[in-house]
Amino acid sequence: MLKQLKIAAILFGLITILTGVLYPALITGLAQVIFPYQANGSLITQNGKVVGSELIGQEFSDPKYFWGRLSATDHPYDAAASSGSNLGPTNPALIKEVSDRIAALKAADPGNDQLIPVDLVTSSGSGLDPNISIAAAQYQAARVARVRGLPLAQVQALISQYTTGRTLGFLGEPRVNVLQLNLALDRLPVQAGIK
Repeated sequence: MLKQLKIAAILFGLITILTGVLYPALITGLAQVIFPYQANGSLITQNGKVVGSELIGQEFSDPKYFWGRLSATDHPYDAAASSGSNLGPTNPALIKEVSDRIAALKAADPGNDQLIPVDLVTSSGSGLDPNISIAAAQYQAARVARVRGLPLAQVQALISQYTTGRTLGFLGEPRVNVLQLNLALDRLPVQAGIK
């Protein structure tokens, strides 16, 4: 019996070292060499300062910015609390959340009579989605152009520039990264009369 315990302890130690130390170290090292940007969080820097990640949304409510999907986390876009809202379509909390967002979108752009894309009034499964659909970006383009004093064509060109196609050409839908698009807007020259 003692011999069997000794063998089990040795095997346990070997497997722990192999799967708990060596394998993670190998994969981490390969990731740092082959994909360093992604392995370090896909962080976006501006003027040497980290301003966000391509992978986690940020809250934008100023009409001069594109707005992303709603966050389902207690503190908006808290990566430590990633989860969906788990609210069903008849849940009063979801209905209120959607109604409030529709009201905010209408208040920010009262002349816009287009149908509001669903991704602007609902949260994603993770509650952290950094992307919106092309339709959601186009819905907001006129408002952003008007508030910033920019030609609509220039804003639409930026949307096109920051649109990512389907992954591997067939997975998912084309999407626009909200943070990258808003940072690109901020890099444009300030128009006369716009603050």
